[in-house]
Amino acid sequence: MNAFRLPVGPPSAERADAARNREHLLKVAREMISESGVRRLTMDALAERAQLGKGTVFRRFGSRAGIFAALLDDADRTFQQQVLYGPPPLGPGADVTARLVAYGRARIEFLLEHHAIERAALDRNQQVTIAAGGMSTTHIRMLLGQARREGLLHTADIDSLAMQLAAALEGPFVMYLAPEENATAGPARRAVALADSWESLVEQVLKVQ
Repeated sequence: MNAFRLPVGPPSAERADAARNREHLLKVAREMISESGVRRLTMDALAERAQLGKGTVFRRFGSRAGIFAALLDDADRTFQQQVLYGPPPLGPGADVTARLVAYGRARIEFLLEHHAIERAALDRNQQVTIAAGGMSTTHIRMLLGQARREGLLHTADIDSLAMQLAAALEGPFVMYLAPEENATAGPARRAVALADSWESLVEQVLKVQ
């Protein structure tokens, strides 16, 4: 997991104002997406709706793609809290197989729920890559380590296995399998199919009878 560093002492007035502007902009951006979808959310439209200068929007996010990246990051922090501290089986307290299945199902559902924002967050000037680390790899490796200690897994290289499993839960890969925003296949049906495939994969890896 990424370590979060807590600031020492109270934030300066300037930093507090910047934080308030950022939260306000994200709130307004969510409202605009809920009303009209991602396509109508532009830097100019967000600045006008939020009643802030366009320069403020640029300083906070840098580009239109940066707005969506910030929205994803904010949603992802909430997801991480559910994994770390939420009820089982996604959170602590369930057996390792149930937790691994629950994590993949929840992650796929999360990515499909946010797939339009994920697509909009892609910077067309940058190459799309599959991350070798990140939350999924770290969490899956922890669960694989537990499975090995419990005799459910016998591979010696859980690092490589964790990366391979995490790759199936990466945004670009799931987006490739997900329908476009205006596709006829519902995201709920696609989420079930992908989640069932994930559960089968986990059962094969852990030799569940």
